[in-house]
Amino acid sequence: MNMQDQPAGTPPEPQGGTRCGYVAIVGRPNVGKSTLLNHLVGEKIAAASRKAQTTRHRIRGLITRGPDQLVLVDTPGMDPDAPKLLGKVLNRTAEAALHDVDAVIFVVEADRWLAADEAMAQLLEDCGRPLVLVVNKVDRLKDKGRLLPFIDRLRRRLEFSEVVPLSALKGMNVEPLVEALMARLPPGPHLFPEDEITDRPQRFRVAEVIREQLLERLGQEVPYATSVDVERWEEKGDVVHIDAVIWVERENQKAIVVGKGGRMIKAVGMGARHELEALLERRVMLRLWTKVRESWQGDLEGIRRMGIDVDP
Repeated sequence: MNMQDQPAGTPPEPQGGTRCGYVAIVGRPNVGKSTLLNHLVGEKIAAASRKAQTTRHRIRGLITRGPDQLVLVDTPGMDPDAPKLLGKVLNRTAEAALHDVDAVIFVVEADRWLAADEAMAQLLEDCGRPLVLVVNKVDRLKDKGRLLPFIDRLRRRLEFSEVVPLSALKGMNVEPLVEALMARLPPGPHLFPEDEITDRPQRFRVAEVIREQLLERLGQEVPYATSVDVERWEEKGDVVHIDAVIWVERENQKAIVVGKGGRMIKAVGMGARHELEALLERRVMLRLWTKVRESWQGDLEGIRRMGIDVDP
């Protein structure tokens, strides 16, 4: 029995004492999906930024509590107006995730409903999965009296099994979301070791940390043309030596990433190194290079070479 087969409010009986289920986190860009995932699992496993197209992969975050295992699937933000092939690929990735899960978390921003939210809602109308509405960024809502009417409007738009207002950034009211999801897990064996928090390798997490630094430090256009590839990982004593390539699409973008006198790439490296040492609990020696792969966002093979999932 899957989540979608359960009567409302009736937790399933575990088989063999364990339960496990997949839950997709969906929504338009910049609503805080990756920030929510990182807070739920307790560590940074996905790049989080104010910029669109921050998430480019289906990233699984794992929460295991006793007999229950929750597998959270972070998805790229849905952008119906994405002009480049990469954006269209990411839209397909997000849409495909709806068919492989037991339930869906629809993340929206408090008192803000855009065309991209409506496009996501239209997809969810017929997904056949229980929907959990997460109203994020409630801490930024100056007039709290607008929250309940906003939620009521969305309840009339879609049928939700749960509604959880929260702040992913501050961790406010996040635990009730976990409890609500755990209570409705379908019976079944755990799919991942209980001490893991993601199915992604350390190299992927390192690349995400570096890419997040690029997103935060560069302007509007260049970050979308970048991709990070960890080429070397070597442990010597208590030091991890990491070499990574930052790929861009044009020579002028390479100049921006490097910066005058190498200042930008040094700042990116320093910021990433501090985060990586906290993540890995080791000293880190990080070396960064920038290379050009022309127009990789407009070519399926180029997108695949960057390690981005391409759904048919």
